[in-house]
Amino acid sequence: MADTVKRIEYYSTDTSDRPGSGARILSALKEKRVSLLAFTGFPSGSGHAQLDFVPKNARTFLSAARKARVKLEGPKTAFLIQGQDHTGAVADVVSKLAKANINITAIDAVTGGRNRYGAILWVKPRNVAAAAKALKAK
Repeated sequence: MADTVKRIEYYSTDTSDRPGSGARILSALKEKRVSLLAFTGFPSGSGHAQLDFVPKNARTFLSAARKARVKLEGPKTAFLIQGQDHTGAVADVVSKLAKANINITAIDAVTGGRNRYGAILWVKPRNVAAAAKALKAK
């Protein structure tokens, strides 16, 4: 089975890098029954963290975030990759971008169990169209 590569919209917020900051936001989204396709968080320096959300339904997500007083940036574009797991699965994906001379800003990849894997991949905004072409994204 071939990989599925989707061009997706994501939103980000800056929060304090303290215990419970992310849990507060995720709990507020859970209360409003927001479903996420992907979520990632990482330190962004000076006691802050960046949280990135890929909602299944943007309208539901934006409404819940507004009610929780979460200040968002976006939408921005990334790529969601899902496929059959095998040795070198991620290497195969990133090699397509290397051949197209496109630098990857960030990537998170995980096994999904049952021989499946998934990844979310970011490139600079100026490279989104070329990356979509190289990855044959939908």
